[in-house]
Amino acid sequence: MMMKSRWIALAAAGLLAGSMGCATNQDVSTLRTELAETRKIAEDAQRQAAAASADAATAKASAEAAATEAAEASEKADRIFQKTLRK
Repeated sequence: MMMKSRWIALAAAGLLAGSMGCATNQDVSTLRTELAETRKIAEDAQRQAAAASADAATAKASAEAAATEAAEASEKADRIFQKTLRK
């Protein structure tokens, strides 16, 4: 991820320099600021994705536990029903 960011920064700087001749210190400073903001957005998105993944894992575990409980309850109900048929 870090290497990709550097390539993007270099490409952006090259594009800026190519389109304007030479980039001024202000241009480079603005570019750095924009890249820092972009990096922050990406890191925030990554944190949110990790949190969503953890939530999904918790939901999956809860669903599996509920499915197990439902299967056990169904088996118990079936045993009770079978007992009533034998009487």
